[in-house]
Amino acid sequence: MLTVRPSNARGHANHGWLDAHHTFSFAGYYDPAHMNFRALRVINEDRVAPRRGFGTHPHRDMEIITYVLSGAVEHRDSMGSVGVLRAGELQRMTAGTGVLHSEQNPTGEELHLLQIWILPERQGLTPSYEQKAFPEQERQGRFRLVVSPEGAEGSLKVNQDMRLYSTLLGKGEQTEYTLAPGRHAWLQMARGAGTLNGVAVSAGDGVAVSNESRLVLSATEPLEALLFDLA
Repeated sequence: MLTVRPSNARGHANHGWLDAHHTFSFAGYYDPAHMNFRALRVINEDRVAPRRGFGTHPHRDMEIITYVLSGAVEHRDSMGSVGVLRAGELQRMTAGTGVLHSEQNPTGEELHLLQIWILPERQGLTPSYEQKAFPEQERQGRFRLVVSPEGAEGSLKVNQDMRLYSTLLGKGEQTEYTLAPGRHAWLQMARGAGTLNGVAVSAGDGVAVSNESRLVLSATEPLEALLFDLA
């Protein structure tokens, strides 16, 4: 069963320097019908104005993944981690027992990113941070594993039974994924348009998937998408 969460049905907040769309309830946007999907708690699509950003603020007991679509984001945290992420790069921060961090757009161009929160397997984890680039050629025409519990295939390591894949498809291309029995999936369209098992999807749409074994993503125009494999 596929259930589409249309882009225009998401929560929206425009703060001037920040234009944000919320797939699930977040901050001032509350929708009891869209609190989370399995361990996937937050997908925020944020556009941040040049030289603006999120000042130092706390997190705890959450796995936070940042996926940059364009521009750059500078990360600093209370663990001493400092990093600049650009398109094609991901970071994973385990907030665990508590961490302070900031995220700033250090450039003169707009920053476009996806902020993803995953509920951890347990509370009280030791905070940690990592980031990695995944070149376009590794994601073109296929689902490339970018986050997993084991850090398999050079992916970032997350403290939850979930796997995150990234793909880039050119117009007319398609790729497939086999979902194991009892597993669920969420497809998030980052840009472009196509079909998932024949259902039309476009930028900003999300699709909840249950009781399906074979997923076929086809591009009707060049697209970028994320696929979450969830318990």
